[in-house]
Amino acid sequence: MQRRNILKALSAVIAGAAIVTSFGAHADDKVIKVGTIGGPDAQIWEVVTKVAKRDGLNVKVVEFNDYVQPNAALDAGDLDANSFQHQPYLDSQVKQRGYKIVNAGLTYISPLGIYSKKLKSLKDLAQGAKIAVPNDPSNENRALLLLQAQGVIKLKAGAGTNGNNATALDVAENPKKIKLLELDAAQLPRSLSDVDAAAINTNFALAAGLQPTKDAIALEDIRSPYANLIAVRAQDKDKPWVKKLVAAYQSEDVRQFIKTQFKGSVVPSF
Repeated sequence: MQRRNILKALSAVIAGAAIVTSFGAHADDKVIKVGTIGGPDAQIWEVVTKVAKRDGLNVKVVEFNDYVQPNAALDAGDLDANSFQHQPYLDSQVKQRGYKIVNAGLTYISPLGIYSKKLKSLKDLAQGAKIAVPNDPSNENRALLLLQAQGVIKLKAGAGTNGNNATALDVAENPKKIKLLELDAAQLPRSLSDVDAAAINTNFALAAGLQPTKDAIALEDIRSPYANLIAVRAQDKDKPWVKKLVAAYQSEDVRQFIKTQFKGSVVPSF
């Protein structure tokens, strides 16, 4: 009887060891769940998933239909990463909700551009020229930062950065006395005949038959703060799988897919 009990105990130990060994053997096969939004993001992640697989990283993409859930799911641990937002949006979410989420690497930008039917360069702007800009806070800020980067205007110190959206009232220097007209973003392509130039978001530019890389006389830089990014929890930022995930996204395969598929409406930021 005692011998039988010893054998049972030994069998249990061996079985337990087998389970531990089994989990240990598959520890590197963890599926990395990445949250994103349908459309260009989801299309790009199909390619990223294949590239990551070649490097031994198993990625599962989870699609959302709004901008609130992906950060909430990441913070709760239901996702390992997400990829849908730019830094200013992430900063606002962290500030409002206390998320411990950080930027792990840049992905792409849908660049806001300045278009004109009258000019080939912003250097050709005449005194008192009219430039139309979006009237919503985030996009007007983008437009003013782009005009500043192009040397057309200069904003007051601190305006347009760290969550402080700039408006026309924040222009400190305006050598050519440019008149800034604040219009609804969707109406800006139609304004091109009535103004000297207009700052237009990519989606509205494309709908009007304008190609950012071909038709814009100025475009946001790929290092714009409005470039999208891969976000992870702060505690995970230095883990090996994060490095692999970012490398997969920032691969040449993905770069070429973005360039070919979107023809300038989405531009790699890496």
